Amino acid sequence: MAPTLGQNGRGCGDRARGTDPTGCQSCHACAVFGAGGVASNVVIIGFVALGVVAVVGVVVATVLGRRSGRQALEQRLSALASRLGVDAPAEESGTGVEPALHHLELVTDRAAEAVAESSADAIRLRRALDTLPQGVIVCDENGAVVFRNARAVGLMGGRHGDALAAQAVVDLLADAWKQGSAQRTLDLYGPPRRTLAVSTELIDDGRRTLGVIAAIDDVSERRRLEEIRRDFVANVSHELKTPMGALGLLAETLVTEADPTVAQRLASRIHSEAFRVSRIIDDLLDLSRIEAEEAPPREPVLVNLIMAEAVERVRAAAEQRDVKIELDEPPPVTVLGDRRQLVSALYNLLENAVKFSYDGSSVRFAGTVVDGQVRLDVEDHGVGIPARDLDRIFERFYRVDQGRSRNSGGTGLGLSIVRHVAANHQGHVEVDSREGEGSTFRLVLPSHSEVG
Repeated sequence: MAPTLGQNGRGCGDRARGTDPTGCQSCHACAVFGAGGVASNVVIIGFVALGVVAVVGVVVATVLGRRSGRQALEQRLSALASRLGVDAPAEESGTGVEPALHHLELVTDRAAEAVAESSADAIRLRRALDTLPQGVIVCDENGAVVFRNARAVGLMGGRHGDALAAQAVVDLLADAWKQGSAQRTLDLYGPPRRTLAVSTELIDDGRRTLGVIAAIDDVSERRRLEEIRRDFVANVSHELKTPMGALGLLAETLVTEADPTVAQRLASRIHSEAFRVSRIIDDLLDLSRIEAEEAPPREPVLVNLIMAEAVERVRAAAEQRDVKIELDEPPPVTVLGDRRQLVSALYNLLENAVKFSYDGSSVRFAGTVVDGQVRLDVEDHGVGIPARDLDRIFERFYRVDQGRSRNSGGTGLGLSIVRHVAANHQGHVEVDSREGEGSTFRLVLPSHSEVG
């Protein structure tokens, strides 16, 4: 067996023999392990110790890292919940990831409810704006259109007039950005002719501009009614002023007239003008009453009876001009309505037919029942109505021939009365006329029942 060398290259046996002056300092260890075994084991023990220290270090680092990561995760979850606007309740203010996750779940549920509620509010607002009769357009802070309600889409369609209106709205929106608000009235000549009132307003929250809103209102009907009202006042003044002026002049002349024949003629003229004023006033009162009774008392009215009554009322005027009235009654049938209004409408149609017929001609007055409707036709063979006037003949005081109407004693209110009576009874009036050939007016009413 080879000897094991000590640190100085001599064997342990040399020390035992006394040849090594240093001597053996660990003879007991040498006896037990031998000198070489001790050195080897010391190295092994050192490596083992280093390994243990490394493992412990790794374990400690891992534990510390996980603890730090959990703390960072907890902080991020709490910060995310706080960003959603809800702080953790006091009973859940403990540390750890689990309370933070629970808090985040609660906040997420509340946020989902808020989003759903906001979506429902937005839908509700859109539906409400779609029901408005005005068009509404909303732009954001960048000037981009973010909303149009259904009325605005309809008004800003693809026709030429609508394209002009759309451009005008765009110009007004730009003006609102500069001035804060803008208004303009647009006249579109169609067809159909329309008048739009457009107003724009800047939207802000007191700190910054949020956008611009535009409101588009179709005021065509309002403008038409205003024109009718102005025309009505002017026409009433004119219609009453003319006969009243004539009455004054005739009466003044009559006072100084000595000739009985002339005086008789003047008195006859005064009577005629007074009757004309009375007719105008009576027709105005009838028209006012009929307009006020949009829903008159309704009772079953036999059509045959109101036709006969209207013919009887106009018979004297027809006989005076030798105009024959041909009555063609329908099978017994009733309509729901006001008998006085219905007789007034039919009388006005018959009176016009007689006045504008040629002497010795005839007027046909016929009633039929078709598809649940009662149709009452008044047909004459007189002067007829020019096509350009057909759209206006139902206006108050409108006359196709001013001179002929006044000479025949007309007030210009008869057809307006007919139109309102038809509307009050859920019906309508139609006209078919050719100038020089005659006219046919048809009053259409819903039937109530047929009498067996």
